[in-house]
Amino acid sequence: MHFDAALDARLQIELETITEAAPSFAKDVLAGLSANPKTLPPMYFYDAAGSKLFEKICELPEYYLTRTERAILQRDAPEIVARANGEMALVELGSGSSSKTRLLIEALIARQNHLHYFPIDISPTILAHSAKQLLRDYPELLVTAYVADYDTGFRRIAAEHFTQKLVIFLGSSLGNFEPQQAHTLLRNIRQQLNDDDYFLLGTDMQKDSRILHAAYNDAQGITAAFNLNLLRRINRELAGEFDVDLFEHVAFYNVARSRIEMHLRSKTVQNICVGRLDRSFHFAKGETIHTENSHKYNLEQIKKICAYTGFRLVQRWQDNRGYFSLNLLAPA
Repeated sequence: MHFDAALDARLQIELETITEAAPSFAKDVLAGLSANPKTLPPMYFYDAAGSKLFEKICELPEYYLTRTERAILQRDAPEIVARANGEMALVELGSGSSSKTRLLIEALIARQNHLHYFPIDISPTILAHSAKQLLRDYPELLVTAYVADYDTGFRRIAAEHFTQKLVIFLGSSLGNFEPQQAHTLLRNIRQQLNDDDYFLLGTDMQKDSRILHAAYNDAQGITAAFNLNLLRRINRELAGEFDVDLFEHVAFYNVARSRIEMHLRSKTVQNICVGRLDRSFHFAKGETIHTENSHKYNLEQIKKICAYTGFRLVQRWQDNRGYFSLNLLAPA
């Protein structure tokens, strides 16, 4: 796709310095497969193949999350941005394709005639492609994109001077964090906000476990392919020797912890070499790799999260069924 010079002049991409402490696929695979129980971080789902599979998941009839959140934004985006003072910047953590973000972009442009958008994502390819699509569609937009993890990218953005900013964390991504990790992330965000700033947080709500089970065990097997792609990625990038047919997707609702758990379960006893790690990993029959948690919340938990992390809950928007919630937070 061709983009002209005028469009490219409105785009700046910042590649943050990678430190030893930064996430590394090889390092995290070695640590995760050496652990007991075995784990792999869910951030690594989203290579090119995984991202395409996730787009298909979002279109599945069982997967209510994306279309429900989009419907809330379609209905309520003007009200969500009503606190903009005319110079509000938009910052997004884990922007991906920015497809739902368009609804907030349009609402802000309608209110203040121009907008500076700061997406943060670890994928430079996705950032560049989605940013250029947005710039083509919105002449009033400027984009400064950060290839970074949430903390690094947001610290850089917060160091700049803004009259006001709206930080958004959509898609129930917070649910992928363990509670203490989630609290740490939100405290870090709170520390970088000014008194007039706002934080929009998406949360998937607790509901009938049959609905949750169906959302992560779709009839077409797309979620299973998405989960198994982690093993294919290890094969592609780290010279792994996983026979993907000898693993199966497992997803269930852990009632005690109010979360969906996703695992990859070995169908047999096997030893698997990962060439670039120079290691072999043993699997017992039935042993799993824990690949993702997706915590589900209720209103009281959201209020407690605010209290723990220095926020106050200003307003919340839900769909008619109460499946999903968008929560507008402000510094307490």
